[in-house]
Amino acid sequence: MNDASREIWITGAGIVSTLGEGLAAHWAGLHAPPAPPDTATWAPFAYRPLAAIELDRQIPRKGDQRQMEPWQRIGTYAAGLALESAGAKGDAALLARMDMIVAAGGGERDLAVDAAILSKLNESNKPAQLLNERLMNDLRPTLFLAQLSNLLAGNISIVHGVTGSSRTFMGEEQAAVDAVRVAHARIAGGQSDIALVGGAYNADQIGPWLLYGMGGQLWKGAPAPLWERAESGGGMELGSLGAFLVIEEKAHARGRAARPLARLSAVLASRASRRDGGLTAMLERLWSELAPRLDTGALALISGASGAEPATAQERAFLAKRQGLAVRATTAHLGHGPEAQFAMNIALAAMAASEGKLFPSFDPSGFERAMDAPLRQVAATGVGLWRGEGLALIERIAHDEAP
Repeated sequence: MNDASREIWITGAGIVSTLGEGLAAHWAGLHAPPAPPDTATWAPFAYRPLAAIELDRQIPRKGDQRQMEPWQRIGTYAAGLALESAGAKGDAALLARMDMIVAAGGGERDLAVDAAILSKLNESNKPAQLLNERLMNDLRPTLFLAQLSNLLAGNISIVHGVTGSSRTFMGEEQAAVDAVRVAHARIAGGQSDIALVGGAYNADQIGPWLLYGMGGQLWKGAPAPLWERAESGGGMELGSLGAFLVIEEKAHARGRAARPLARLSAVLASRASRRDGGLTAMLERLWSELAPRLDTGALALISGASGAEPATAQERAFLAKRQGLAVRATTAHLGHGPEAQFAMNIALAAMAASEGKLFPSFDPSGFERAMDAPLRQVAATGVGLWRGEGLALIERIAHDEAP
């Protein structure tokens, strides 16, 4: 059971995307119109590649870098930024009792091995026997283990020394939401005092383009506003993202003189069908749970809408009922990275809450309203294209509350 007296602060955030690394780079990037997406690399689909980062800054050993897949490097790098932001990096005693909860995908394919096996299967009279032999001989144990989802947490532990309890969730956007929800619940329930939580996504690999492309969930053609893509069937612009948060109990943060970015007041999650407006109805239910806490005159919402349909249209229908609410869909700048999107939006919400103002909208559809009033609360949504949705409430912390 949650203890209402255990307030939860966000004391660190590490984020990397096409806008660069860190809160300052993202705050500056969100104040400029989105750059055109890359439409050549994965033509005919559009995507937003990761900005250049110096891996040595957060992953100093070359051997560690080489044994990681790209998505693991992205996540380990972002985790290091979060620990640095929280003033926890290198504090062995603190890191030894820090929980870690990671949202991760299933690793990346070895295309050369896949192609060789498929080619031989077409020529074999005993394809089942051949497949078993090739899988046993071609996939070395080290190669197979490098594709396990929990190796992101393992690499963070090795590189940064986070050695408290560790959990890894799989399941795209739902994993991203539940990772934050469970970390928040453990601290609120007194099971933990501090946690590192987040995820990573590498869009620069063929797997997602095959998976989402065959499912008809990718945007292709000329760039179009996120909120208007439904008119042409919808579609996502994928983006490479890494996002980690350090969240901790208020008294614990004060005890080590950690300065908070914002308060993480609530994290709600559910799972509704996208048929017949099921997502809209579920978001309404989640919103009703938050409603007693909301100050609508000082509230904005950062949306995790991806452009995939029917999820984005149903989220828009929910948001359209919130008259006067300023909405910002960050995928217009960053692209969509399923396992990292929710933590990324919470980090951006915390940054806006800390600044006391919302970044501008560059949405030509007119759906996103301006907000000139001082900002005290930010809601953040995380919505899966197939299943899974979440809602978080992030609040500004007054100067006299912080150390």
